[in-house]
Amino acid sequence: MPRPVHFEVPADDPDRLIAFYRDVFGWKIHKWDGPMDYWLVVTGESGTPGIDGGIARRQPGATVAMSLDVPSVDEYAGKIESAGGAIIVPKMAVPGVGWLAYFKDTEGNVFGIMEEDESAK
Repeated sequence: MPRPVHFEVPADDPDRLIAFYRDVFGWKIHKWDGPMDYWLVVTGESGTPGIDGGIARRQPGATVAMSLDVPSVDEYAGKIESAGGAIIVPKMAVPGVGWLAYFKDTEGNVFGIMEEDESAK
């Protein structure tokens, strides 16, 4: 059963948002070494309840989004559309991490699905 494994928070000013979450919650945040501006967020110690996430520069229409771990983005994209959801960002590679796509559910909420695949390019 797919579970939430990641959240993403959009930011107009990533440095300001990073300072906010560090100061308020003590989250550990560091810049990702990938091909885009992205910061990885660690919200707690390994083995404790909760999930980690990321901060990205805001894109038009961006909202806080959770991502679910799935065995196949293609398979679950079909299930989502069959159930009345809509693709808003097609399957794309996150180099060295996997495949990601974003959808709207039947109420207009945005969420992502992620298929782990270190060979994704």
